[in-house]
Amino acid sequence: MPSPFRSPHVFSLEEAAGAAPTLAALQERIRQSDWCLQQIRPLMPAALRPHVLAGPLEDADWCLLVRSTAASTKLRQLVPRFLDRLAELGAPVRTIRLKVQSAGR
Repeated sequence: MPSPFRSPHVFSLEEAAGAAPTLAALQERIRQSDWCLQQIRPLMPAALRPHVLAGPLEDADWCLLVRSTAASTKLRQLVPRFLDRLAELGAPVRTIRLKVQSAGR
């Protein structure tokens, strides 16, 4: 018997994304971005890893969200290694941008 609090027309996010091509494409880009981050994370100094989040992946341009300017400066030096690693794995990333998140986010 259905729950009295749930309409029979309520969809999970997964179901909604699967039913709408635009949402499905967005969900796939999010998965790809997360996967890319997991592939380059071992190349980062351990102290920097918690300061980096996967950002948007659009076409061949990927953005890493960084929590501080100091972390961004160090990561900028590692971008060529990140790109080499992703190319070895066949990832569709050709450029990596670093965006420092403001303290309020």
